[in-house]
Amino acid sequence: MRVHMGLMRLLPRPNLRSHTTTEETSLQRVIVFANQKGGVAKTTTTLNLGVAFKELGHRVLVIDLDPQGNLTMSQGMNPDAIERSMFDVLVHRLPITEIIHTAEVDVAVSSIDLAGAELALSAMIGRERALEKSLLEIRDSYDFIMIDTPPSLGLLTINAFVAATGVIVPVQCEYLSLRGLVQLENTLAMVRENLNPDVKIEGILPTMFDARTLHAREAIEILEENFGELVYKTRIRKTVRYAEAPVKGSSILKYDPTGTAADAYRDLAKEVLHGAKSREHA
Repeated sequence: MRVHMGLMRLLPRPNLRSHTTTEETSLQRVIVFANQKGGVAKTTTTLNLGVAFKELGHRVLVIDLDPQGNLTMSQGMNPDAIERSMFDVLVHRLPITEIIHTAEVDVAVSSIDLAGAELALSAMIGRERALEKSLLEIRDSYDFIMIDTPPSLGLLTINAFVAATGVIVPVQCEYLSLRGLVQLENTLAMVRENLNPDVKIEGILPTMFDARTLHAREAIEILEENFGELVYKTRIRKTVRYAEAPVKGSSILKYDPTGTAADAYRDLAKEVLHGAKSREHA
């Protein structure tokens, strides 16, 4: 099929994703989940992939860097009742260990105060490195640090990119969602040039996939023609289960451990770790 010109020039043809060896998985990784479009399953993926990693025996911290606090709520905590959060870590330099709560995985919590963090940080020297510095004391305590970002490419997301070893982009299987990748890659290019030369997109995750629709299948084709093997084989399909689990304050792997929705994130975990081929989920 014809590739839309706006996406055709998005990136040079990417190199094939390297297959991670068992030895390499022992390295600490800081993975950012980013897409300036909201509602693409960033929070769902941050939590459920983190829990899937923990099932495999890895030490996992998830960081809620979104003022909406959906990741925090997804583990049964109320952001409105939290006294100290990532706002205090970034702005007041509170040790991050003081705002980590233990649930299915360790969670560095958010609160509504985080909405004021970008304004507060804007007057600080080294504002883009506030998160990176806060992670220094805990990097050796975790195999995976996974960061949920707000639906914007502002200073909070820039902080995440500076601290990251890689970026996973959840993309809703719709054409308008794909166009946002252009702006995201432009932002990453600026971060690489000025702040973190090693940060890059390590994978693109198709979400809210409905195999019954031609539009969703065409969106997958556009992604694969532009990004090749950067597109994960795992498809996160539309299901009400992903909406039900946070109401219970749990991941999908705890809420419906034997369901296909949970298995999708287990397969994604293996794919991220080893480049393993994931099966399609009915």
